[in-house]
Formats: sequence, structure tokens, C-alpha cells
Amino acid sequence: MSDTGTGTEAEALPREAPPLEDRPRDALPQKALPRAEAVPPLLPGPGQPPGSGPGGTTALDAAPEPAESGEAPGLGSFLARAAAGTAVLTVLAAVLGLVRDQAIARYFGASDASDAFLIAWTVPEMAATLLIEDGMALLLVPAFSLALTRRADAEAAKGGQAGGQSDAGGEPGADPVRELVAATLPRLCVLLMAGAALLMAGAPWVVRVLAPGLADPQLAVDCTRLTAVTVLTFGITGYFSAALRAHRSFLPPAGVYVAYNIGIIGMTLVLHSAWGVRAAAAGVAVGSLLMILTQLPTLLRLLPLARPRLRRLGKRAARTTPLLGLTVLAPVVLFVVSRQSQVLVERFLASTLPAGAISHLNYAQKVAQMPMVLSLMICTVTFPVVARAMADGNHEKARQRVERDLALAGMVVLLGTSVVLGYAPQIIEVLFQRGAFDTADTEATAQVMRVYAAGLLGHCLVGALSRPFFSSGRPTWFPAFAMGTGLLVTMGAGYALTYRFGVAGIATANAVGISTTALLLLMGLGTRVVPIRARAVALSLGRLAGAALVAGAAGWAAAQLVPDAVLSLAAGCVLVPAVFFLTGLALRSPEVVSLLALIRRRFTDGR
Repeated sequence: MSDTGTGTEAEALPREAPPLEDRPRDALPQKALPRAEAVPPLLPGPGQPPGSGPGGTTALDAAPEPAESGEAPGLGSFLARAAAGTAVLTVLAAVLGLVRDQAIARYFGASDASDAFLIAWTVPEMAATLLIEDGMALLLVPAFSLALTRRADAEAAKGGQAGGQSDAGGEPGADPVRELVAATLPRLCVLLMAGAALLMAGAPWVVRVLAPGLADPQLAVDCTRLTAVTVLTFGITGYFSAALRAHRSFLPPAGVYVAYNIGIIGMTLVLHSAWGVRAAAAGVAVGSLLMILTQLPTLLRLLPLARPRLRRLGKRAARTTPLLGLTVLAPVVLFVVSRQSQVLVERFLASTLPAGAISHLNYAQKVAQMPMVLSLMICTVTFPVVARAMADGNHEKARQRVERDLALAGMVVLLGTSVVLGYAPQIIEVLFQRGAFDTADTEATAQVMRVYAAGLLGHCLVGALSRPFFSSGRPTWFPAFAMGTGLLVTMGAGYALTYRFGVAGIATANAVGISTTALLLLMGLGTRVVPIRARAVALSLGRLAGAALVAGAAGWAAAQLVPDAVLSLAAGCVLVPAVFFLTGLALRSPEVVSLLALIRRRFTDGR
């Protein structure tokens, strides 16, 4: 995802036509605004047929029309373009992630060396979840959204004078966004540097805690010290990503994992013969630096920080930034740490199994979770919209947006689940079976991947449902409670199943635990934060799950008929989606009905 944001349509918006939240409210296009806020849900209302929105139109059909000449584009069309750009970069990052895993599998297979690297990789995985994907975003996107709201209010009160510009005395004005940066970024960097240094010094203890069953932990210690720098670099990356997304600049944040994977792949290819698996660990450090550089040019354009009175602004902002107080920070950190601890539990249990068990789990999880990653890009793009709606007190708009996100994300992840269920052995053979990765590794990894697939919907829902909980910036402990409960279920099931079923038992425990968390979050969101219709959402996802099971079974049966893995997988990429959508249509799934109606209408219009 190594796009610097230059020359793209989404990135040109702040320069040519400022994002809606950066413009005075009285300057917003009056014709486009109601359409942007009236986003119809994909779920049918009471008395409406499945797939219909207000007035009998489908939700997907009700996309905003292009704005008239001279007006800024509507919110819906902008989000569609941003989601499309993010999707392209997400897919590119996923492909590079597979190349990265293929390189590690080719040179190190499923061995003690690959296990040592994966233990060290626990550090950047935890850091990425806490500092890029969830924790930093859940804290800072609402904070920046509130700062942008205050900036818009101040500009409207001043008759449109740009925030942060020099006043009559030549001093910079009190820009809430710049105040927020001055109050938080320097302190964050100091804390992260201290954390990285402590992790490097305590690497032997960390390895003993994470994997007490390793026969030779020194290699894992060396790799851990190399990857410890990500505590700092991922924190800065996550901060930049949150700031840019709040400004509706999505492409540079989406490009960070492209840069990250390029760094790992390059170092592995160049230095594997000299450094062994330590080359991949060094690649993690190099790739994390590239993540910062990917976003820096766009950030400096949108948030010029070289201003006088920065310290004074920081002191004032520290007193006016309640969204980043300890009462809000603690539940977010606890939720994110509990979520990532699912992986810690898996590797702790797998370290007691024969060599290669951790690697089989890793390869299976990375591939199986690709549909989940693609589905969550929808929520990543729309999270600033939900946060802004909550900041404005527009709970109805937030409800419609969340329900639509859950429906679309569920459809994407369950379609991917059906492909994984049907063609797991073929996927692993095509992607990894070469070099040190042999047929036995393929069979073991494919078995685990099919078990992981049972929890993909749960992973997707946890990622999608957690964002609305933290969108208001108020302290809420329910997500941490739900995630903690799921973690306890994972631990209990893992200890019960690992001895008898090995790595398959660990994967089963993961699926059961994350599904428990997803169910609790779905039940709790409507009564605590956003008044979603939890029962309607559950019924809609149930129809999609039924379609996924039928499509997965069809793929499983058809996969045996074609002996060549490549041809079998190519046929499955046509068969499984066809069965999925036909079954969804038969079950009257609102999302499938709406999507097929939209495709039919576009095809008819095109003719």
C-alpha cells in the first residue's frame, strides 16, 4: 500500500475542495447534505420486503447522485471512491503478504527457525493491533473528529476564516486540530521510545513467557530485539493514520502495509543466506520505517506543524482533550490487548507441540483471515463518518451507517469463508508448497485453515462492532468485558482440546472464543451506544451464513474432481461465488437481493 497520496482523487479533495468537515457548515452544499445523511440501511424495515429501503428502493440502488457542477461531491460517492481505493491497496498488501509468507516458507519451511521468527513476530502483531489497526484508531479518530467539529464551528462563527491562520496580530489562531497534535504526539513518542528500549532489554524474559517450550530460545531473542523497534514506528504510523482518516484521506493509511511487506520481502531475499531468519526480523524493522515515510508527505500537507507557540498550544490542548484521558484510554487498551492475546494463547499452547506447529497455525491464520481483512476495509473507511455523527449527536445516521457496514462486511467475509471451506488444500498447495514446505505441511495447514474459517465471521464482527462502541469518545468498558470473556473461553477450550486434537484444537478454541465475543458485542451495542436492530442484523447474517455453508459444501465436493490444484482452485473461484449468491437469493438475503438488483440495473443501463 505504498501510495503517497499524490495525484489521486481522494487525496485531491482537501486541496481542491475541502472535506465536508473542514468547511464551514453554512458553506456546505444544501442539496448534497440531506442525501449524504440519509443513507438507507441494507436491512429491511418493518413491513418491507427483503432488500428494500425507504420507498421500496434497494439500499445499494440508493447511492447518492453526482453533485451538480460547482458543488463538492456527495459523502456517499466520496466514501465509495475511498473504499475502492482502499480495497485496491488492501488487496495489493494481501498479495505482498502472501509473497512474504511464501519467502519465509520457502527458505525456512515449518521449522525451529520459522517458529523462532513467529515468536518474535508476536511483538509487531501486538503492536500493529494496539497502535495501528484498533487502539490508536479507536482513540484518535474520535478525538480528531471532535477537533474538526470544533474547527468548523469556530470557522463558521468567524465567517469562514480558516482555523490556524494568523490573526490581526500575526500570531497563529487556536486551531483545535493543531492543539491536539501538540498535546499528544510528543508525549506519545517519548513513551513509545521507552517501551521499545524496555522490550529490547527484556527480550529473553519475553520469549520465555511467550513460548516456554522452545528448545533453543536464543534465536527468538535475537529476532525479538530486531522487531522491538516497531513499538515506536507502529505508534507513529498509527497516529498518522488516525489523523489522515479523520481528515478523510484514506489512501496513504491504506498503503502502509504495502510498504511494510516490501521491507520484509526485500531483506529476506537479500540477506537470508547470511543472516538466516534474522533477515526477516530485520525486514520487519525496515518495513515499519517505510510505513512512516508512506504517510509523511500527505500528513505534512494537511497538518503543517512547524508553527510558533507550539508549546503554549500543547498546554492548552492538554486541558481540553478529554477524549484522550485515562478513563477513555484504559478500556481501549484492555480491549485491544485482550483481542491480540488470542494469538498469544495459541502460540503458548502450540509451543508444547512438535516443531512446526506454530508455523502451521500462522500460515493457516494469515490466509484464512484475508476475507476478514477485506471486509473490514468498509468499516475502516466509514468509521470517521460514524465518529462524526456521534460527535454531532446524530444517532440515527450512526445507526444506519453501522447496520449497513455490518451487512456488507458480513457478506464479504462469508463469501471468503465459503471459498476457504471448499478449497483450503488447493489454496495452501498453490501458495506455499515449494522448497522446505512439503506435502505434509500443506495437509496440516489446510486442516487448521478450515477450522479457522468457522471463526472468520466472529473476527469480522468484533472488528466492525468495536468501532461504534468507541466512536463517542466516552469511557466504555463493555467491549473489554466482551473480549475478556471470549479470551477466557479461548483459554479454557484451548487447554481442553490441544492435548487431544493438536493444532486443530487450538484453532477450534480460537473460533469459539472470538464468536462468543462477537455475540456479546452485537447484543450490547444496541442498548449502550448505537440503537441498531440487533435481531434484524443477526437474521440477515444468518441467511448469509447459510449461503456460505451451501457454497462451501459445493466447493468441497467439486474440488475432488479436478486433480490439478491450480485448475481446481480457478474453477472454485467461479463455482463458489455462483452458489453463494444463488443460495442467498433463494434465502431472500437482503444484501444479495440488493447487490444482484444493482448489478442487473447497471447492466441494463449499460446496454
